[in-house]
Formats: sequence, C-alpha cells, structure tokens
Amino acid sequence: MLHLEPQNLLIQETFAKALAANYEPCSLDRILTDFDFTTYHISTPQDKTKILLSINIKCWQDLVNYGAMALLEKKYGGYTFIQFLSGSNCEPGYDVSLYIDIEQVQLNDEEKSLLVHELSLLKRNCFAAPFLKAFARYEVLAKENPVDPNNLYGEDSVAASNSNEEVLKLDYRGQETIYIKPSSDRVTVIFSTIFNDETDKIFSKVFLQEFSDARKRSIQKAPQVINSHREVPLEIRHLAPQTDDKTYITFVLFPRHLASDDVKWNTITQIELFRSYFHYHIKIVKCYLHQRMRYRVQSFTKILNRAKREIDEEEYRAERKTASGRRFEVR
Repeated sequence: MLHLEPQNLLIQETFAKALAANYEPCSLDRILTDFDFTTYHISTPQDKTKILLSINIKCWQDLVNYGAMALLEKKYGGYTFIQFLSGSNCEPGYDVSLYIDIEQVQLNDEEKSLLVHELSLLKRNCFAAPFLKAFARYEVLAKENPVDPNNLYGEDSVAASNSNEEVLKLDYRGQETIYIKPSSDRVTVIFSTIFNDETDKIFSKVFLQEFSDARKRSIQKAPQVINSHREVPLEIRHLAPQTDDKTYITFVLFPRHLASDDVKWNTITQIELFRSYFHYHIKIVKCYLHQRMRYRVQSFTKILNRAKREIDEEEYRAERKTASGRRFEVR
C-alpha cells in the first residue's frame, strides 16, 4: 500500500538546492498545490538570494484561533535569516509567508537538512496547532481525573469523555470538517467527509474495515477506528446537523499515542494526512479495478477472435442453408 509523504517534496527539493554550497541564485516563481488544495508559492520577488515561501490554507482562520501563529513563530522564529510575515505584511492572496535570506545562512550540513525538512512540513506545522492544544487539555484533564493504573491503555476507563469539554473544529475543505475533542483518558478526532460516488462509499467501508481488522490481528496499539455513515457521532451531535450525504470517521487516541513529544508529533503527522490518504487510495483501487477489467475484456476478445472461423466469400455462399437444412446457392 502506498504512503503519502507528509512533507512537500517540491519545497524540499527547492530549498535543498538553494542551501547547497554550489547554489547559483536564480529567479523562482513556482505555485504548488497539495492534495487538500493547500497552495504554496515559492518566488524571488526582489533579489535572487532572497526566497519568499507563502502558503494558503482554506481553514487558516480556524488555525489562527487555535494558536497557529505562535507555533510557527516557535518553529521558524529562531532563525535570524528568516523573516516571518503575516496579515497585511505577507504576500497578497496568501495567509502567511517566510522570507529567507540565503546569503545569511550560517549552518552546518545537519542543521541545513533540519531546516529544509521543517520548511517542507510547513502545512503540517500549521495544522499541528489545534492538535497540540487538545493534547495539552487532555494532560490537564488526566491529572484532574487520573486513569486507573491497572488499566494500562485507558481504553476501558470509567472516566469517559467530558460532555461539556470544548470541541475544536476545523472546516478544512468545502463541507468537510475535522473535530478534535480532548477528555481525561483519550483524545477523539472525527473526520466528516463526502463521497460523490455511491461506489466510493462501498470502497470506504471495506477500506475502514481493514483498519479495524488489522488492529485486532496484529497492530493492537493502533488507534481505534469507527466508521458511521449518516449517523453523527455522539461527541459532536450538538455541532453537526444530521445529513444523508456525510460519512464520519472517528479516531480514538489513547495515552500511548500521546506519551512523549516525538510520539505526539508523529501522531499529528499521520492523522493530518488521513483524509488525503483515504480518498487517494479509493481512487487507486478504482483505477486498478478498471485496469483489470480492461485486461480481462481484451483477453476474452482475443479468445473470441481465435475461435471465429474465417471463410472466403465463395465458401460462404456455398454453405448457405435454409431453416430445414437444404442447401442453396444465390446466383
């Protein structure tokens, strides 16, 4: 099964070349679009040695409300050669920009590699803000309502999710939304998605059932995955109206998925990609099935062509018969 990379490979390639020792400055003007319609713009608006990286995200205002600006300042503010632009100062048509002076970069190879990696994860870093806020709230609730130590993973804890706890909401594309709800023993992440094709719903059920089966068979530490079509999950029933065209996919993150900072960031990286990963693989499955069907039709056509008797016109005319079996020849 193919895995989508969390980093943008074109941004990674561009800045890897720009920060190389033998880089020759050149004019750049590249617009990139990601799977979820996130748009990037890499350009050199004034000087070839100064690169402007801008990003536009559909749910940017929601991310700002949950602390995205502070997180980006923390990620990139420590570099003296990066100017952080936002609001009216950033590139028109984009939400935030990073202005990087290549000539001022004084880093070793390992530090350059780390910087390139962080720049390529700009979208992930933006989306991390609401997840980190939910994880921090979970830690507070876990201290106030500690889980039974005999319950190692907290899956059967009686300290269920708090009904009055704030649900973080991201309208990340069109009519689709991400809901994040912290509680004392888990963090629940719910994706709402829409399938325009009825066959996609069937593929989605098979695909998500494999998530559940894999967890039962071998990957028991994976998050619990719950799929519900039309029925709104209880955690967000007061926020999401009942509709017939939406599917809700629930991930239950237990304490083992939030055990350390590295684990938290890995959890964010994987779950933030889920919607793109999910629909991408449904399209790949349909493409594979169509290829197999075309191949099978071609195979049957070849068999029929080999079985077809080829006769010339004279033989065809000589072999004509009536319904009773009598032969005749047309003159």
